[in-house]
Amino acid sequence: MGDHNGVTRRRYLLTTGAIGTAALAGCADDEEGNGNGNATGNGNGNGNGGGDGDLEIVHWWTAGGEQEAFNALVDGYEENTDFTAGPNPAPGGAGSGIDQTIQARVIDEEPPGTFQIWPGEALRTYTEADALEPVGELYEDGAQDAYLDSVVEAATIDGDVVSVPINIHRLNNVFYNVEVLDDAGVDVESIDGPEGLLEAFETVDSAGYVGMAQQTQEPWGTLQLWEVVFTGQHGVDTFQQFLDGNASDLESEINDSLSLVADYSEYFNEDAGTVSWDEANNAVITGDAAFHHNGDWAAGEYQTAEDFEYGEGWDYAAFPGTEGVYTLVMDSFVMPANNPTPDATEAWIEYCSTADAQERFNPPKGSIPPRTDVPTDEFPPFLQDQMSAFQDSDEQVTSIAHGSGLQPAQASEVQEAFAVFTDNWDPDETTQELIDIF
Repeated sequence: MGDHNGVTRRRYLLTTGAIGTAALAGCADDEEGNGNGNATGNGNGNGNGGGDGDLEIVHWWTAGGEQEAFNALVDGYEENTDFTAGPNPAPGGAGSGIDQTIQARVIDEEPPGTFQIWPGEALRTYTEADALEPVGELYEDGAQDAYLDSVVEAATIDGDVVSVPINIHRLNNVFYNVEVLDDAGVDVESIDGPEGLLEAFETVDSAGYVGMAQQTQEPWGTLQLWEVVFTGQHGVDTFQQFLDGNASDLESEINDSLSLVADYSEYFNEDAGTVSWDEANNAVITGDAAFHHNGDWAAGEYQTAEDFEYGEGWDYAAFPGTEGVYTLVMDSFVMPANNPTPDATEAWIEYCSTADAQERFNPPKGSIPPRTDVPTDEFPPFLQDQMSAFQDSDEQVTSIAHGSGLQPAQASEVQEAFAVFTDNWDPDETTQELIDIF
């Protein structure tokens, strides 16, 4: 396994899309919170009930491995500070249940103490409304020096560090059940590009298994699949052209990749439109499905499953065609303006920047730490391999589905286009929709 500390000697470029416009302009002022320790969560992120702790934390980590990771983070916070936490989950994969909730509360000047958000363009909606406080000075002493340069860049908007990243995920993975592929006679190493993966689906389908375990009830799942298919077919540079707004020049490439995703859908589980991502992913664990595409948070589910060992029960590969690429997805926390619990929030920001917090959080989450000095001896072999893959990656790119690739207004329109696509699987119509968005 590679030495993760070696990453500090390399500078990673975190690509970002066009600058967004403020959706919340004028909705927050600079009044300081009263610091009375009152949380306002009711368990769904809308802030209409009584909380259980000093600090209300709105987040979307409600599935097995990610919930365990969040609980470990809260335990560390409460052990290392004088505050307690009042978690307030807003369920919904890829933040689908949180953004509208938080924006409404910010408009009403009733924000939580902190909330989960992706670094990058997703932050801009709030910074352009003066709804976030700078937090760089709240990081543990020396923390910023221990962070990867690209991570600090993603947390920085217009010169101010406004979030504290807690992890790094890789999006361009394809996970698989080892025994299913052996039974079907599929060799992962022989799969040639995204088109070759379709052939593998056909093979395992003929052997009586679901080709790809997938959820389509929320559009982010199909959007992130299309992103890696597009990258696998046409490369990072071409995908970056799309992020830069040159969709009209890429009509053929967009259509090709959408057509392939539509072909993939023929091999999804029959209940794809009614299950969550972790429910779909469970079909890989039970041996009913061969493959699952997702970020490496899916590995957190495998690691908590009984008698399902890495390398024997399950394994993974870079999504075909994206070898040497690391599609970045990160999570972070912020300090809202008009903060109801500023002291507790400051303590949370500082704690999340520590090596202790990241060592507790990342193994069950299935992610790697953004600090390069976090001891990794206790990290499971899968994450050791992910760290090596990150060090060895030639190119890094961000994701539309996970908030960093496009400014929020455009990202929302793209999500809407994919909501329609998962209903009609019409590549021509969706190609035109994507071109029109830009």
